[in-house]
Formats: sequence, C-alpha cells, structure tokens
Amino acid sequence: MLRYRLTTLLFFGFLLTINSQNKMKIDSLLAIYKKQPLDTLKVKTANNIINYYMYRSIDHAKKYAFESLNLSNKIDFDTGKSLALYQLGVVYNNQDKLDSAKYYYNSSLKIANKINNRIFKSQANRGLAILEFSQGNLLIADSINTIDLENCIKYCDTMGMALAYDFKGTINQNKGYYSIALKNVIKGTHLFETIKDSIRIADSYNHLATIEQNLGNYKKAINYNEKALKIYEDFNDIYYQAQALNDIGTMYMNLNKEETAISYFEKSIEKSKEANVKAIEAAALTNIGNSHMQINKIDEAINYLNQSLEVSKSIGAKRRIAIAENKLAEVYLLKNEPNMAIKFGKRAKEYAEKNENLSIKRTALKLLSKGYEQINNTSLAYLNFKEFKLISDSLLNKEKINKIEELRIQFDSEKKESQIAIQNEEIKTLNVQVKNKELTKTLYGIGMLSFLTIAGLLYFGFKQRIKKNRIAREKQEASYKQEIEFKKKELASQTLHLVQKNTFIQELKENLEKIKKSPELFKVEFRRLVLLLKKESAEDKDWEVFKSYFSEVHKNFDGKIKSLGKGITEKEIRLASFLRMNLTTKEIASMLNVQPDSVFKSKYRLKKKLNLNKETDLNSFLKSL
Repeated sequence: MLRYRLTTLLFFGFLLTINSQNKMKIDSLLAIYKKQPLDTLKVKTANNIINYYMYRSIDHAKKYAFESLNLSNKIDFDTGKSLALYQLGVVYNNQDKLDSAKYYYNSSLKIANKINNRIFKSQANRGLAILEFSQGNLLIADSINTIDLENCIKYCDTMGMALAYDFKGTINQNKGYYSIALKNVIKGTHLFETIKDSIRIADSYNHLATIEQNLGNYKKAINYNEKALKIYEDFNDIYYQAQALNDIGTMYMNLNKEETAISYFEKSIEKSKEANVKAIEAAALTNIGNSHMQINKIDEAINYLNQSLEVSKSIGAKRRIAIAENKLAEVYLLKNEPNMAIKFGKRAKEYAEKNENLSIKRTALKLLSKGYEQINNTSLAYLNFKEFKLISDSLLNKEKINKIEELRIQFDSEKKESQIAIQNEEIKTLNVQVKNKELTKTLYGIGMLSFLTIAGLLYFGFKQRIKKNRIAREKQEASYKQEIEFKKKELASQTLHLVQKNTFIQELKENLEKIKKSPELFKVEFRRLVLLLKKESAEDKDWEVFKSYFSEVHKNFDGKIKSLGKGITEKEIRLASFLRMNLTTKEIASMLNVQPDSVFKSKYRLKKKLNLNKETDLNSFLKSL
C-alpha cells in the first residue's frame, strides 16, 4: 500500500532528528512560541511546531495550523496565511478527507499566486496532484507534476526536482511502467542524498520497495523497506512506521512466511492506532486476515476482515471496503458457506461497476462463479465465469499495450536525451569553428600590414608575454585563494574556540552555584574559581582575534552594516557577525552571556535598524552582504 508524503517547510533551518533531541527541541519550541509577541516570528515558530507534529500527532498539527492561520490573519501576513492553509491541506489529506484537503490547497495556491511565491505555488500544486493521484486520476496528476518538474529545473530548485522525480516514479509505477518508475525514483533518491534529506531518502526507499514488489522482487523490497523503517524510527515518524511495517508484512506474506508477516501487521496496527491513521490500520487488518486464511485459520481470518470493514466504513474508504469484501467472499468459500461468499462478492462487484475498477470486479466475478457452482446454480456460475474471462483477457491485452507504451515512452525519453547531447556537441563544434575563423581573420589582417615573418615573430612574442602574464596571474590568484581558505579555517577555529570558552564560563557559573550549597567545597574552591572566572571574562582578546580574521574573510562587513542603519552598536555588530557564521541562537546566547530570548529580541531590533520588512529573513540578508 503506497501513501505519499507531502512536503512541509522549515523556517528556522534546524532539523528535528533523534528521539531524545526531538523531545527537547519541541519543548523548547513550545516555550518560545508561548512567550513570543504577535508577529511574523511567532507564525514561523508555529509552522515548525506543525512540521514536528504532522507525522507524529495529527490532532496537534491541526490545532497549531489553525492557530497559525488565525495569527497570520490578525497581522495580515500573506506568506503565513498561504503556508498555514497548505498545512491544513496536508492534515486533511492525511486524514483521507479529500474534499477539505482540496479546498485548503486551492486557498493556499490563490494567495501564493497573489504574492508570487514560486515555492508555495509549487507545493500547493503538488498537493493537488497527489489528491488526483489518490483518486486514480493518474493523467491529471502526471500533467500537474510535469509542469512542476519543468519549473523546478528552470529555477534550479533541487528539493522540488527531487520530489517531482520521485512522484513521477510513483505515477508511472501505478500505470504499470515499472522501468520508467524505477528510473525516476532513483533520480529523486540521488537528489535527496545530495541535499542530505534523510526522511525523503526513506520515502524514496519505500517507493523503490513498492516497485520491486510489483516486479516480484520481494527480498529486495524487504531490504528497501527495512532501511526506510530504520530512518522513520530515528525520526519518531509513527505515521510512516505504520506503512513500512505493513509493507514488510505484505512481502513476507507473498513469500508464504505467514507467521512473520502477521507479526509485522500487528506492529503496523499498533502504530496506526497511535498515529490515528485508519486507512493504514484497515489495510493491515485486511492483510492479517488474508495471512490467517493462507494458513487455514478461517475464523481468525473472518474476525480480522470484519474489523477491516468496520474501520474502512468509519472513514468512507469504499475501495478498501470492496477489497475486504472480496477477501471475505474467498474465506467463506473455504468455509463451505457459498451464500455468504455470494453476498460479499455481489457487494464488491457493485462497487467495482460503479467505479470502473476492473481489477476488483474480476476478482469478485471469479469468486461469484465459484459460489454459484457450490450451490449448483450452473447458469449463474457460467455467466460470471464468462464475464471474468472477458475482463481477464482485456486486462491481459491492456498489460501488453502498457508494455508497448512503456517502451515507446522510454524510447522517446532516451531519444530526447540523445538529441540534447548531440545539440551540445554541435554547439561546441560551432564555437570551435567561430574561434578558428576569428583567428584566421586576425592573421590575415596582420599579414596585410607587415611582412609575414616579422608579424609571426611579433605574434609569437605577444602570445608568450600573454602566457607569462596569465601564469603569473593564476599563481597570484591561487595564492590569494589559499590565503582566503586559510583565513576561513582560522575563522572557523576561532569561532569554535569562542563558543567553547563561553560554554566553559557558563559551566563554571553553574558549578559555583553548586559549591555554595556545600560549606566544605565553598571554603576551599570558591575564591580560586571566582578569580579564574574574572580572569576569563575580563580577557577580550579572543573577540579581537575573531574580529580580525572575520574582517579578512568578509571584507568591510562592519562598514556595510553601519552604512545600512543608524545607531548600530558594537554589540549588534557582534550579533551580525555570529549570525553570518551560521551560529545557533543557543551558541550566540552563550557567547554574549545572555538568555536565548534576549538574542531573539536583539535580532528583532537589528532587523528594525536595518529597515528590513517582515518577509525578509535576517540571516539570508546578512549572507548576501
């Protein structure tokens, strides 16, 4: 069963990783959010909280998405409105409430078009494409995704390209074009690896596993899904843990290792309930019922399949209901209760005819034929078998057509790539020809003005002088580059030293607090530690060394900052320098010997002095200087 993760944006740039750190960081985020005033920074913090909860607790994600939308409306922050509406689309998509998801995606897209935000437009369109995909409208989904891919390539958006290639693979896999699917998913995986996006790499592994499953390579599929599961566990991504566990169970079921399969399905059901993802829970229940049927535990199979029906009905998942009904028809045939089998087979067939699902209809007709045969109704048994055979033949022909179409698409794609390569070679050849013509004209002009021998000697001397000058210039540039690289390393080293020094001072202060509580330690150590602390705090040489290296690497940074705003203090210059070095808020707080909240306020004041608007990110602005 394949589900597709939608992209979410991180404003502050940090990534929530290992479990112990996740809890600490979400607590820190919530504390910051609670204290922040009503401004754009509060909206951005809310977005990061939504990203944390999206695949861990869907109810929390929904709560903060609505809060973010309300905050953005109050301060008329269009960027925040568009993003919050998109996040609500993701929430409702994950809850299989597709109409609501579509409404919020379109609302987000409307604002994104208004403010001409290319990234927000791309993600809203991708959300709409995934909705079309989930409803079986593969051609529409492919069309939207192709436009998105072309725009991402045009604007060199690596993340967008990776997502579009990966989704293109998923669409082609569902069309039955497995080699094209594999090629595109691998392209997406390589791009995710380039930008080191671990969670997306895991999603790609999951999609590769689905393709390998369709190709019958179950062991390869298990290997990919186990890699994905490990990453999901590291990120505490419960939603996708449930899917990966269900997928691994399916592979073991296909390998006729039912006991192992059942253990994975049970784990998937547990995780599905924890994440409140009923669609995956229903799929796992159907699969566990099917596994019990394969080992002839009929009553257990019926129990699990009925549970799957109830869960599927609770979310209106009609396709999932029909799949469970076909399985119930199959298990009642094994139990020699043909009337029950016919009852469920008819229901599945009715759904399939309304929704033009030939695969489910074919299975239902086959089961109905067997059911009527068991009650000796040979005419109905024959009619259902005849229709089953017609659909089977049409699906077989469709598979052949799909294979031919796949080969044609692959040929067209390779031909296009080949044409691009030939065009590039032709351009290179034309450039060489132009250079040769220019050289010929130059020599001809020289020959008309002077004797060929003298002209040749002069030309040779001139070329040699240019060559010597070029070599000297290259050596000089290489020397400058080496010097700059050295200064950068020294600057990084000095930055680390400053961070470590201030961290050390902070720890000393904490130790002093502990010493106060112990009279014995206080008498022996207190005076010595205070003297040491004063000495360390008094020495400001480290800052001067840092400043000198920073000035050599980032020319006239201080001057640029001061020229852009009036009344900028030396302390604010320090803050700007640390931000330019990509230090975290916690590290800056340690170096300035203040609380993290003070750093946020200082950043806000600096931004105000630099006359930056709400939408402009301070860190990005400083990097551009």
